[in-house]
Amino acid sequence: MGNAAGTAPEATRAQPRYYDTKLALRQLISTLDASTALPPERVLAEQLATSRTTLRKALAELAAEGLLRRIQGSGTFVAPPKVVHLQQLTSLTDDINDQGLQVDSRILTLTKVPADEIVAEQLAITPGRRIHRLERLRSVDGEPLAIEIAHLVDRLPNLGRHLAEHGSLYATLRDCYGVEVAAVEDTVETALTTPDEANLLDVAVGSPTLLIQRRASDQLGRPIEWTRSLYRGDRFRFVARTWTSARH
Repeated sequence: MGNAAGTAPEATRAQPRYYDTKLALRQLISTLDASTALPPERVLAEQLATSRTTLRKALAELAAEGLLRRIQGSGTFVAPPKVVHLQQLTSLTDDINDQGLQVDSRILTLTKVPADEIVAEQLAITPGRRIHRLERLRSVDGEPLAIEIAHLVDRLPNLGRHLAEHGSLYATLRDCYGVEVAAVEDTVETALTTPDEANLLDVAVGSPTLLIQRRASDQLGRPIEWTRSLYRGDRFRFVARTWTSARH
């Protein structure tokens, strides 16, 4: 039955006790430069008129969101801005270089393997067909950012050598093999790091990440690449752009 006339609406759920402390810390962080150390917990708790237990919960959430970095034995610091990757036909290398940052790629493995059923479906090929499997660790200004596993369907002789020279996979495909990426489809979801992934990304096991799966096609609509990329949630921001037909 509906509420009787004059009855007050149901009260909204009260926000967590630590939330005001978290908002105050966000405001403080916004006034500080990256890598600035925050005051010790005792001093911060006094400044914000809160308990150290409440303060620690707020600090932990802000660190998980990538706004703070907590270094054992050293203190808590303002984190640098997140790296931004734009969903378009440029590569991660191009986007990050445009931000004035340096991208490094370390090839972990580069092999030719039979395509399993999942990869074959993504690349529109027969299962068992041999493809290139490229696993790389991508770093920005010396800090690990992402693990990428790319599956490539074309014949690509000397791929490792060309990648070392160009850095960008898309530039390598275009300049060395005449393969042009004309369209991409990205699927984005959240995931938690496994022990091996956490070791490579230099984060704690179970840290939040963005899992981006991309299928790239050429001008004929033929799939040429399917990549599974795992990005650190505290250092990465993914931005999707769309254009109206008037701009095509």
